[in-house]
Amino acid sequence: MLLRPFKGTGPGTIFLIIVSFLLVWVSAFIKIKGHFSLYFDLNPMPLYSIISSLIGTNPFPGIVITLVLVSLMAFMMVSLNTNLFFINERTFLPALIYILLSGLFPQYQLMNPAVFAAVFLMIAIRRIMEAYRIPGTAYNFFDAGILIGIGSLFYANLIWFGLLVIIGIALLRTGNLKEIAISIIGLVTPYLLTFAIYYVSGRNLKDLWSLIGYNLFDNHGDYVFNKITTVAVLFTGLGTLVSMAHLFMLMNTKKIKARKTFSLLSWIFFIATGAYILIPSVSVEMVWIIGIPVSYFMTHYFVFVKKRLVPEIFFSLFFILILLIQVWYLR
Repeated sequence: MLLRPFKGTGPGTIFLIIVSFLLVWVSAFIKIKGHFSLYFDLNPMPLYSIISSLIGTNPFPGIVITLVLVSLMAFMMVSLNTNLFFINERTFLPALIYILLSGLFPQYQLMNPAVFAAVFLMIAIRRIMEAYRIPGTAYNFFDAGILIGIGSLFYANLIWFGLLVIIGIALLRTGNLKEIAISIIGLVTPYLLTFAIYYVSGRNLKDLWSLIGYNLFDNHGDYVFNKITTVAVLFTGLGTLVSMAHLFMLMNTKKIKARKTFSLLSWIFFIATGAYILIPSVSVEMVWIIGIPVSYFMTHYFVFVKKRLVPEIFFSLFFILILLIQVWYLR
């Protein structure tokens, strides 16, 4: 079975993760000419527009940038658990699972704003959780708000995760109104600066409003699922629900900070799912964000479930399905 060698923390495990990373991403480079423009390339948010203009129309630099960002995300996934230790075991599995999830939709393995947004969200999560038991006013929430605000200037729909900062205050603090106020100020500050730059440079502010509205509310078309991707997504969704159920059954056995961390991650999952269902501008690029909690839920399941055969079978099938998607994409 495939799971056991990935549960270690030695150099051999790191090597296997790197090999898996290459297998999942090789199709992006082989079929580089098959990539196409998506809605966020046509009318990008301000910060994403700067990056897009710098790399031009050649997809290769964009794929490389995305590869670097996914590598950074994998590192931060492991680092967050090392810092907060909410899974109660040192493991590289969150990084591996996030990498595998990045292969669900090969057409999105090119530069896109949701990957940048995911990086800012990861840093924001860490800042929120570092506010746990800080005496007085925790300005971490201002930091988290401004990080999410900046990330939404790459990918507009990250703005909905501003709710996460308020939820974090409710989970970790005792209803400090000042902290709620500074979190909202942090969230809107990047937008105030952007509007100020537009105004000073003589650009039309209505164009900026229209751009934000387009990225937040316009229907940009639905992703067309092929058979193998449909099976993989349904299988991953089932595995996620099983992992969450297993986690919730064990929640009372965990330390308070671990419970609060998993609660915050659960809210990310619910917000991302709700956004995908309810907001017409959200498509499968949301996998870069929802992949954060899913990776931790699955890792917890693989580490703590008592029946060893079941997670081995599930992980092996999950791994194989992701590789099959890459093969299918190359056809």
